[in-house]
Amino acid sequence: MAKTQAVHFSCAECGYSTGRWLGRCPGCGNFGTLAEEAPPPANGTAGAKPILRLAEVEIEEASRIPTGVPELDRVLGGGLVPASLVLVGGEPGVGKSTLLLSALATISRDRRALLVTGEESTAQVKLRAARLGGAEQVEILAETNLDAVCATLERERPDVCVIDSIQTLYSAEIGSAPGSVAQVREAAARLLRVGKEAGVALFLVGHVTKDGSVAGPRVLEHLVDCVLQFEGDRYHAHRVLRAAKNRFGSTNELGVFEMTGTGLQGVPDPSAVFGQSDGEVGAAVACALEGTRPLLLEIQALVSQTDLAMPRRVGTGVDPKRLAMIVAVLSRHAGLALGQADVFVNVAGGVRIDEPGADLAVALAIASAAKGVPLRASTASFGEVGLTGRLRPATQAERRAQECAKLGLAAVIVPKGTDARAKVSLVEAETLRRAVSAALDKAEPAAA
Repeated sequence: MAKTQAVHFSCAECGYSTGRWLGRCPGCGNFGTLAEEAPPPANGTAGAKPILRLAEVEIEEASRIPTGVPELDRVLGGGLVPASLVLVGGEPGVGKSTLLLSALATISRDRRALLVTGEESTAQVKLRAARLGGAEQVEILAETNLDAVCATLERERPDVCVIDSIQTLYSAEIGSAPGSVAQVREAAARLLRVGKEAGVALFLVGHVTKDGSVAGPRVLEHLVDCVLQFEGDRYHAHRVLRAAKNRFGSTNELGVFEMTGTGLQGVPDPSAVFGQSDGEVGAAVACALEGTRPLLLEIQALVSQTDLAMPRRVGTGVDPKRLAMIVAVLSRHAGLALGQADVFVNVAGGVRIDEPGADLAVALAIASAAKGVPLRASTASFGEVGLTGRLRPATQAERRAQECAKLGLAAVIVPKGTDARAKVSLVEAETLRRAVSAALDKAEPAAA
């Protein structure tokens, strides 16, 4: 009688392994994270492999594969690296499949490009391709069986392959349903091995959870070479693509797209789109730096009196903790009475700002809303706000100032000591109080 293989369970968070299912993981203490996995290999050790020194390792330089989408190439670091795995996550309907089909359409002109679809039929994909145009040479496979997909990749060896999506793949060796932790982990591991051995560059489309993170085990993000997050609202035209992980490039780059009737179109000059301000009360223009790209963004603020015991500090597109700090500095060092007021801050266009160089613009927008006075016309700002109320210069100030000058702004409020040569007037301020005075003064700006 054949011996049955023991059931094996692993934790999706910490990797703890056990032979039986438990409601709570003994390793990390999380509930409901243990999931069934493929049985471990049979007893016996694999053959030993020789150990090499780094000096003995031969490197084969391979040119990157241009995707034909400049904004996608920017975020990838200059194009797609052969035999790499790229995970693309985003909300439903944000445009992941449309973006990757556009890339495959360009790649297929001089390379083999394959689309493995598990969510749509070939007829549905053909309808989207007809709308985009130029995708006639893209090869397509409608399959969800992991063994069949891996066998096809090993036999056909296309240059680039898109798996849409990895949550639809399943292995018959694992008893759980497609999309479960065990199935996603097995699919990622198998595709990693096949992609590296066959030299296939893989795009893996991943679903996201309600908090915006990629669904499935955390090990999925560790296995792949690059993790791209596609952000945006399906009801708005603009989308933002950023890299959360990139082994072959910077994680600070940002790509901006606009959804049109013929698919996603790159926005080469997003500052002209997001950095326009009509001089309204509570609006300020920030010059942020995303990777190598300076970006002008409109910061909007609303300050209203509240009857709540704990006033609200709500930020959309900015870090809520940093927003609370800026409000505290304004109250303590700029003389603004915000202790009994709700403060709401929003970055126009759905863009998220992570760098401290936008602190000054956020503070000026709040000050404008609190005083009911618009900022000086055609003025931008950048700089970091310290807890003492002093302003600190932002990195790459010259590139920021040049971006402001390119869009025809008249002045830029910057921290004292900022060294930037550009065709724009620099208004220096040593403290946040002086910066607020310079921004709200419609006559001559206050001297630092």
